[in-house]
Amino acid sequence: MSYTLRGRIESRVAAFLPVLAAACVLGAAEHRWWPVEAAALMLGVGLALDLQAYHLLLRYQPAWLAAPLGALELGIVLLCMRAAGIAAPLWQAVVLFLAGWLVAQLLAHAGFPLLRLTYAEDGGELGRLGAVAAISAGVVLAAAAGTAYALEPPVVHLASGVHQGPLVITHREVLVGEPGAVVRGGIVVRANGVTIKNVSVVGGENGITIDGYRNTMLDGVSVSGAKLDGIHVRLAGVVIKNCNVDMLGNPLGQGIDISYNMGMGMSMVEGCNVVGGMEGITTHSSMSDVIGNHVSRTTMNGISVTEMSMGMVMDNEVRDALGVGIYCNDRSMCEVEHNTVVDTRPDTASGNPSRRGVGVLADFQSEANLWDNELGTNPVASSAIVDSQLQRSRSFSYR
Repeated sequence: MSYTLRGRIESRVAAFLPVLAAACVLGAAEHRWWPVEAAALMLGVGLALDLQAYHLLLRYQPAWLAAPLGALELGIVLLCMRAAGIAAPLWQAVVLFLAGWLVAQLLAHAGFPLLRLTYAEDGGELGRLGAVAAISAGVVLAAAAGTAYALEPPVVHLASGVHQGPLVITHREVLVGEPGAVVRGGIVVRANGVTIKNVSVVGGENGITIDGYRNTMLDGVSVSGAKLDGIHVRLAGVVIKNCNVDMLGNPLGQGIDISYNMGMGMSMVEGCNVVGGMEGITTHSSMSDVIGNHVSRTTMNGISVTEMSMGMVMDNEVRDALGVGIYCNDRSMCEVEHNTVVDTRPDTASGNPSRRGVGVLADFQSEANLWDNELGTNPVASSAIVDSQLQRSRSFSYR
């Protein structure tokens, strides 16, 4: 149909209302703001394209063009979310967008023409309904922004220098380390909604411990010298970004261990560099995405998803692991995409034939879906044992 500029804007805003409602429900269920932030970004990107591109270039818009335009908007929204630092589980963000796109198509082709019989002749304009939709969306977004602002935690600055720990955080806050701020003896999180940024941690039983609390964000932290785990997460929801964990000399600890938080929603580890330890990044009974990390020189597995976990392992680089690069184990379901696993060494001392330098291993009734991974320089590219399955797409490669 031929949209007017007003018709484009009114149709988009009206179709946005169900998405906004779903985002509010999802945000309340997960106790996180990212669904509302992502929905607002979807609306902003769509309106910008309506004003600057679609109205100028598409005097007539055929129905088939909705799919490629939707794919374009999805790509722009995901890029903007990354640039804005919106910490959202990738698959949930994609599902939210696709659900909104589907609702918009149903409304444009069936719902709006029934509500307004002259919808097509009016170029997508909705009359009073369009004004009501715009006011409703504005009120809800303004209320969400006001609530988020009112709930903003206090910012606590940690001065440069060495601070003796363990540092125990018992209130919701944003702890920001000044350049050179070091905590010796570990950090323990004992409150919901804590954010820790740009702090170096040296030593401690665990470098950073989060046990039983929601909505923790670790951004730009550095951990070294921990006795057990670098970052230790139990029964807690967490997003970990841009961290450095040094576990060299600790053959039994984990770099990042996220366990038993299946009921806490999606957790995420993104953009971290982990060196050494028994396992670089491991999840147990968890729904976690492990994206864009560098893991090297581990003594058992580079990255493991185990104990009935679910998650995406994507865009990671695993080097010089002993035994197994990426391990999907114990009835877990793993999406393993776009990873580079190289120079995995056979663990001859273990006497375990399954640890003969395997790039990706699925074990004990697990399912691993492999797509476009680089596994060719390992003694064994991939393997499945004990009733497990490897699903390889057409674009899977051993490059």
